[in-house]
Amino acid sequence: MAHSYVQVTTTTDSRAEAAELAKAAVAERFAACAQLVGPIASTYWWEGEIESAEEWMVLFKTSVDRFEELATLITEVHSYDTPEIIATPVVAGSMDYLTWITEQTEPGESDDAVDDESD
Repeated sequence: MAHSYVQVTTTTDSRAEAAELAKAAVAERFAACAQLVGPIASTYWWEGEIESAEEWMVLFKTSVDRFEELATLITEVHSYDTPEIIATPVVAGSMDYLTWITEQTEPGESDDAVDDESD
């Protein structure tokens, strides 16, 4: 496989923020696809206390080459002080789907598809 792929995970405290992150990442071509999952129940340590919260998970499909830009976007847009940003390697997948990820995350790709939707 010539390219390497990752699934990047983050969580937010609202569906609206999750959708905003998803749309921004796909619009910038830092991810080919972003899926919202939730609500989910999270339990974690924060500032010396065990916390529980309802959150929304965003799963981004991207190439390793675009990971740093995606992570920067998540960090800049996210409302959390320390957002979850975890990249899990894709060890296998449909070649057609992986090729599609490559095509959709190429830097400088035309945004004609976005423009066509507004026509």
